[in-house]
Amino acid sequence: MIEINHLYKSFENKDVLKDISTVFDKGKTNLIIGRSGSGKTVLMKSLIGLIRPTSGEILYDKRNLIVMNKSELKNLRREMGMLFQGSALFDSMTVLENVTFPLTMFTHDTLKVREKRAKFCLERVNLMDADNLYPGEISGGMMKRVAIARAIALNPEYLFCDEPNSGLDPKTALLIDDLIHDITKEYNMTTVINTHDMNSVMNIGEKIIFINEGIKAWEGTSNEIMSSTNKELNDFVFASDLFKKVKEVENSYNEEN
Repeated sequence: MIEINHLYKSFENKDVLKDISTVFDKGKTNLIIGRSGSGKTVLMKSLIGLIRPTSGEILYDKRNLIVMNKSELKNLRREMGMLFQGSALFDSMTVLENVTFPLTMFTHDTLKVREKRAKFCLERVNLMDADNLYPGEISGGMMKRVAIARAIALNPEYLFCDEPNSGLDPKTALLIDDLIHDITKEYNMTTVINTHDMNSVMNIGEKIIFINEGIKAWEGTSNEIMSSTNKELNDFVFASDLFKKVKEVENSYNEEN
């Protein structure tokens, strides 16, 4: 579980995050949504220790990240898995070497043990036969799956995903969503996803927080988001014609019943 209490972040006297409090539960897919420039990326970077907040608390199972020293933060990061927007694979390494990389960095296991774990993770994302290929030889969707395998190699307590569906076609994006959701349940991780993809929100949004101009303007589930009366959230969610039609159908049904 990750608990955020009264989080503020300012840059040159400009408040980017303003009094954000929420809880990201273990075993759930927790989503952060909002427009570009809303502060959601700053919030994600604060969560993983890349940006130090101005004030507030970020508690990892009661451990406050904000007051940690470098050694304590390094130990906490061993409990984190990261799925970056562009997959961030090493082009000069094979798929197997990419997944083995964090095991080499953070463990003292033998090469045989590390490769066995990496192959297990690749099998979990259905890439058993890709270990000797290079990132340039596989599709974008396969690269995302390799990145997920690498993210879970250390069996993390916390998984962070930054725009995991960026650049993917809708069908592949759905597969990645389902894979992240299934792995979250299987490993009972606290998963936090930064996204603007409304299909992801409706598909796997068990806990959603909407950031608007640095403020947590709404929180709830994918079921609750369709009936929200928050104007800013509705403007964001129903910007596409598809979701406008869904909202219209729901309103019509409610009026008739």
